[in-house]
This record gives sequence, structure tokens and C-alpha cells, in this order.
Amino acid sequence: MLYGIAAATAALLLAAVLAALLRAPALRLGVRDRRRQRPLPVLGGLAVVIVTCLVAWTGEWTRVAPLGDGVGRLLLAAAGVAALGLVADVWRLRARVLVAGTAVAAVCVVPYDETGVPGGMLAVVWIVVASLAFRGLDHADGLAGTVGVVTAFGAGACAAAEVMDGLAVLLSVFAAALTGFLMHNWHPARVGMGACGSLFTGFLLSSSVVFTRAGYAIGPSAAVVCCLGAVAAADAVLVVLTRAVARRPLLRQRPDHLAHRLRRLGLTPQGSVVLLGACSFSAVLVGVLVHTGWTGDGAALWVAGGALLAVLVLLRIPVRPPRRAPSTQVTGPLRVRNG
Repeated sequence: MLYGIAAATAALLLAAVLAALLRAPALRLGVRDRRRQRPLPVLGGLAVVIVTCLVAWTGEWTRVAPLGDGVGRLLLAAAGVAALGLVADVWRLRARVLVAGTAVAAVCVVPYDETGVPGGMLAVVWIVVASLAFRGLDHADGLAGTVGVVTAFGAGACAAAEVMDGLAVLLSVFAAALTGFLMHNWHPARVGMGACGSLFTGFLLSSSVVFTRAGYAIGPSAAVVCCLGAVAAADAVLVVLTRAVARRPLLRQRPDHLAHRLRRLGLTPQGSVVLLGACSFSAVLVGVLVHTGWTGDGAALWVAGGALLAVLVLLRIPVRPPRRAPSTQVTGPLRVRNG
């Protein structure tokens, strides 16, 4: 317990300091995104990755808080996905490369002896989709980090219920590192998460859920997965439907995500993130209650129904056309990400 508190505190402080230190190099190297017509350095996610891995492996190396069977491999695979995201932040990568790399990492971490091959393949698909969905959440200041912190606490509670102490400590350290990063990412953000941090977040959280649900039936597991990934999934479905109906390229960056539409309804940037964070907390809480047996699997239907209703309502909110067509070319030091 004492080590968990000390590790989380250290992770929070280190991530806050490192994110601030990486801002200047990101600006000099041109590792930037465009956020509301302003350049935003996107190496903040790298700080989260470094601190999470450093603190977690310190506990493993000292044997004070060993990660346990498979968790070390999970963290290593997540770091590999983060490295691929970092390459995407610095140089443009095709979406198929990110998908393929994330899928290979997912194949390496799924516990097939407990899930079985069919269940393992479904788990791989879930991990890939969740990782890319979290990357899509990085469209508004503070959103991906806020949803990530809430989901990490929920997944950590599920791991603690399964007596997976190493995984629970890892997720608490990760949540603390994200909180330190959020000190610089809240609107108006001074540093962004980037593909490095968002893919790492999605991969680590979705893989952790797979570990905690390994050995359970697919139906109840799907209920828990639905709850813990509700906000990211709703955002992804909203974007896919919007661009499919309008016959626009799926990977072309546009202001058609959840937070964009909420701002069109009159919410402030901070208000939209708080609202989506509250929605995520409610959904994650239901997922934890389902996992621990405090409520039945049917409760997840309310979460799924609420998410679907929100998508259908927000789908009717008109999308503001961009002031100018998004460029797919790199001009000068400013790079525009697809997503």
C-alpha cells in the first residue's frame, strides 16, 4: 500500500516535470499538431510513457512490487506501440502501419490459454479498435487524458478485485502519470498527447481489461468492455457515421468529434471535457459493478443505449466546415496529423 502511494506520487510529479521539459524540444523539432488554429507540441504523451515504464520497472527490479506473469510483457508491448506512435508524430505514417503494428503487439500479449483462440482473436480486435479510438479522443485539450485517468482507475479496481496486485499498481502509476500530464494539457493546453501517448493509453487500458476478464464468459466480458470503453467507442462511431454519410475520407481530420459537437451546442472547451469525463465515470462505474458482481450484465445495456442515443442526437448537430481544406502535406515545421 505504501509503495503504491509513493509510486503514484512519484509518477505524478515526474510526468508533470518531464512534460514541461519536453515542450521546448518538441517546438524546436517541429513535432506539433494544430489545435484550434494554434500549434501544439505533442511530446507530452512521451513523458507519460517514460514515467510509467520507469516507475513500474523500478518496482519490478527491486521486487517491491513485481508486475506478475504476463504484465511485464504487456507493458513492453505497450511501450512498443508508443514507439510506433512516436514515429507517427515525427514522420507521417499510413494508418495501415499503425493498425498492423498495434495488432502484432496485441497478438503477443493476449493470454490464449485462458481466453481460447476464438476469444483471443476477439480480444486482439478489441485492443486494436480501442487503441485507435483513444487516439481519436486526442482531438480536444484534456479529453484523452481525463477519460484515460477515469478508465485506468476502473480497470485498476477490476484488477484489484481479481487480486492482480502488479497490474493494479501499474494502472495506478499510469493514472498518476496521466494526471501529471493533464497539468499541462488542460485548456488551453501547452503540450499535447500525440499518437505516442494516445496509442499507449488505449493499448495499455484495453489489454489490462483483457487480462482481468480472461477466463470469464464472452457475454459478461463484452458487457464490461462496453462500459469501460463507452466514451471512446461513442466518439469513434460518431466520426465513422458522420464521414460515411457525408462520403468524406475517413482519415481526414475534421471538427466532427464529440467535443466539437458539444461546443457547437454552446459548451465551453472545459465544459465539454468535464461532461464527457462525467459520462466516462458513470460508464466505468457500471463496468466495475458488473465485473465485481454487484449488478447484473443487463446494466451494460443502459450504458450502450445511452451511448447510442448520444451518438444519434449529436449526429444531427451540423459540423462547422473548416476555414480551409486540411493539408495532407508537411509544410515547414508544422505537421498535421490524420485522425
